[in-house]
Amino acid sequence: MQPTSAPLLSADQVSAGHGTNLPVLENVSLAIHAGEIVTIVGPNGSGKSTLLRVLIGALAPHRGKVTRSAGLRIGYVPQKLHIDQNLPITVRRFLDLPHPVSEEGAQDALSAAGVPGVAGRQMSALSGGQFQRVLLARAILSRPHILMLDEATQGLDQPGSALFYRQIEEVRARLGCAVLMVSHELHVVMSASDRVICLNGHICCEGTPEVVSAAPAYRELFGSGTGGALALYRHEHDHHHHHHHSHDHDDHHHHEAAP
Repeated sequence: MQPTSAPLLSADQVSAGHGTNLPVLENVSLAIHAGEIVTIVGPNGSGKSTLLRVLIGALAPHRGKVTRSAGLRIGYVPQKLHIDQNLPITVRRFLDLPHPVSEEGAQDALSAAGVPGVAGRQMSALSGGQFQRVLLARAILSRPHILMLDEATQGLDQPGSALFYRQIEEVRARLGCAVLMVSHELHVVMSASDRVICLNGHICCEGTPEVVSAAPAYRELFGSGTGGALALYRHEHDHHHHHHHSHDHDDHHHHEAAP
């Protein structure tokens, strides 16, 4: 990934909000490059979902501009999707909404999302983690350049969230797509990200997880107790992933001592 190449998606001095109220976001500038995993963290009401909607193009900014590279395909994984428990719909049929997809495409996507065997099951019979992976499969059917996830692990417990983020890393490795996640689950998200953007109406701080978790602005927003949990998770996480990321995990041995 060379940051010198043009970004897939960028926002320049964007201010946005809903209706004529005061903007929720002020002067936000960011760029997402091919292959990187970027997480936007921030407290409730900090404008995370608004920013995602602006980047996707669902909401026009009041000021500033959003630039998407030509032909950019975005795969979107929503917050918990509610499907009526009484509605009989199989996973395979769900993947055909809104457009039918090939058998091979469906199987590839389910397999990449970590749920290869579920095509014939009812959506209502899936566990929370399986359900989110089916949403992930649906988002990657279009071979997106950027995968966007809005609080995609809400409702999963911490081990479930951790596993889901590992799955995202696998998808990134397999498709070579960029990933942009919005989350408030600091401990889990930080470890999977190349870069973290801390938002509270504006960008308070950004950088690698190590830089951000040490930043005063981050500690002010989230308290200082979050660093230790990050270090512990990161250490445990490295053992699974040396084959993937050995080149960018060299500096993490400093963290192992966290109690």
